[in-house]
Amino acid sequence: MIDSLAVRSFLRVLLYKSLMIVMATIAAPLTLADQNDDRLDPLFTALRNTGNANVALFIEQQIWSIWMEGPNSSANRLMRRGMRAFQSGELDRALTHFDELVESEPQFAEAWNKRATLHFARGDYAQAMLDIEQTLELEPRHFGALSGLGIIFMEMNEPTAAIRVFYQVLELHPLSRSSQRNVRRLEQQLLDRAT
Repeated sequence: MIDSLAVRSFLRVLLYKSLMIVMATIAAPLTLADQNDDRLDPLFTALRNTGNANVALFIEQQIWSIWMEGPNSSANRLMRRGMRAFQSGELDRALTHFDELVESEPQFAEAWNKRATLHFARGDYAQAMLDIEQTLELEPRHFGALSGLGIIFMEMNEPTAAIRVFYQVLELHPLSRSSQRNVRRLEQQLLDRAT
């Protein structure tokens, strides 16, 4: 018989240790920005190893926060302008900002990812895929770019390719609910086609 109090205590300790690792990582001094930041490696390790969905979500948010940090204030300014324009539906204006950002900071992975997202929103899947490719070249662990690629494959009715990409996301982020859900749905779709 399993002692539920002991299990709860064990899970509380595990959660506490996971949060301490993440907090220590976040508190580390900033040495670089964007995908080259020293804080990312321990965060990705913690993301792969946690079994707690809330901890995983917290870690994911920290990773996104670091990815959004540009290599300089000019890049951060362009990112903010592009994001504001995108969120307000001014897609042409947002594209101008993201184009300028990619041109001025071609090694900034999140600049490429944001432009890929914009191209996807405009329905330009080919250009979105090119920008995702560049994002992944700079940051192969970019689960956001991989998820975007999976969604594009879904939109293009290529479930096998989409499943492959969502499994790549799950290798990096095992508790990604959206990727788990997409894999289940796509695998069911393939089963339905086979019958």
